[in-house]
Amino acid sequence: MERSEHFIALPLVSKGGAVPLAIDVVAKYWGEDLKAPEWQQQNRISTLIDGIELAEKAGLACYVCKGSLKDIKKRIDQGVPPIAIMPGIQDVAQHATIVSGYDSDERRVLTYVPEPDTVGAIPEPKFEQDWEQDDSTMILLLPSDMQDLLKNDRLEFAKSNRLCLEAERLRLQGRMDAAVEKLRQATGADPENAAAWSQLGGAYNEQGSDQAVACYERAIRLNPKYYLAYRGLGNYYLKKKDYALAEAHYTKATSINPSRFGPIYKNRAIARMQLGNNAGAKQDLETYLAQTPAAADRKSIEEAISQL
Repeated sequence: MERSEHFIALPLVSKGGAVPLAIDVVAKYWGEDLKAPEWQQQNRISTLIDGIELAEKAGLACYVCKGSLKDIKKRIDQGVPPIAIMPGIQDVAQHATIVSGYDSDERRVLTYVPEPDTVGAIPEPKFEQDWEQDDSTMILLLPSDMQDLLKNDRLEFAKSNRLCLEAERLRLQGRMDAAVEKLRQATGADPENAAAWSQLGGAYNEQGSDQAVACYERAIRLNPKYYLAYRGLGNYYLKKKDYALAEAHYTKATSINPSRFGPIYKNRAIARMQLGNNAGAKQDLETYLAQTPAAADRKSIEEAISQL
């Protein structure tokens, strides 16, 4: 497709590095070649906050805030490529997508694709619908001496979203008590942040705490399209063996986005089997395999399908 006049040419960066791809690309766009610590390079384990902290050490400023399509366009026209947190596919629940431009005539958002001369073009309504599922969260990375570009902007939830990223790293390190405390700080800093409440619900869920329910429900009240909160409630009730409520919340999540996360169908199939709905369970397992082609348990799932 022809390049829009509202377009930022981003460097081509291969996948698989120790720095999160979106952070790496935007840092290189600003002339900074980020070097991850040796342990990250060896293990290929790096969270978004790890990448952000590396960028900050290199002299870039970072803000993680709630945005809008209007904000996205403003940043593009300022020459600042925003990173949007978007729904994932297959067995990835969410991912960071760089917005490289927009086409006013066709009303499309242009996104970075790590392949030569390639961009993704998403209709604006589709982009907004998908982005809303993660509370329209975006990451702005720019040189410290350009921060004046943002001085008159609200940058909603910047403090709590930063705390959420720090908490995610703690969770992956197995430091759940510390993650919960960080997320409690996040919900205290910005009580209207649906993402913070959903992540706090997730942390409580991992701990087996019934406090998870109120947190997930708070997230849904703040953002009725918050997919991960419905999925989290489904997981909570599945563990509690309340299969009817598990199925109901998984169904709500899939009604918001039927192709976001393949494994949700396997979980709903478990609930449906327990409810005696073998036909529905079979359909869910088939959908799980269709949406998760590299599923490690494919053989056992195929066997289960043959018996339903």
